[in-house]
Amino acid sequence: MEAESKSIAIITARGGSKRIPKKNIKPFCGKPILAYSIEAALQAGCFDRVMVSTDSEEIGQIAKEYGAEVPFMRSEKTADDFATTADVLLEVLAEYGKRGEEFDRMACIYPTAPFVTGERLRSAMKMLDGDGTRMVMPVVAFSYPPQRGYVMRGQGIEMKWKENYPKRSQDLEKMYHDAGQFYCYHVDAYLRAEGVILEGISPMVLEELEVQDIDSETDWKLAELKFQMGREKA
Repeated sequence: MEAESKSIAIITARGGSKRIPKKNIKPFCGKPILAYSIEAALQAGCFDRVMVSTDSEEIGQIAKEYGAEVPFMRSEKTADDFATTADVLLEVLAEYGKRGEEFDRMACIYPTAPFVTGERLRSAMKMLDGDGTRMVMPVVAFSYPPQRGYVMRGQGIEMKWKENYPKRSQDLEKMYHDAGQFYCYHVDAYLRAEGVILEGISPMVLEELEVQDIDSETDWKLAELKFQMGREKA
């Protein structure tokens, strides 16, 4: 009899944040921003484990209050400024392996992703069933064609790709960027690639109102405005 597939949601919430103090638990529209990622993962209903990887006891306590597991703390190696998301995910999978628990699929969810919903996560995990799909990533279209971008040259600027000057924007290939919210993987493919998957990526296209990079206090305010607008629209 074939073993039942197991899935885990890993929310990466490091304690240190230089640009926005306590960024991962800062109040966002009424509750810690981390809570939105936890609630979405729980509401998705497709994960056997919803855990938070952190080096902070305070974050760990808040994570538990909102229903996530914190079975172990992040190591010093994966808690410094140079650790990558892949380092964190590989450590989590290894720690569960030591406890005799392995997973077939996983979602990595960022702690500052209030636009993530259970429905989106559930759909993304189902997309892993697609032929050749090793990873699912939410993306959003660039609001302005990057092919017509400028770069600094001395005291002035010049077009990076001058051949695009006579072209109309609508004639340029549409380009997308990572929405910076979550990623879904087949665990075996992730382990074989040592956390670097560049092919076999299926996109989940989001609207601009659903995406906001949060790296400054201004970004934070914009994200709250977008979030409230999305609620009103819904």
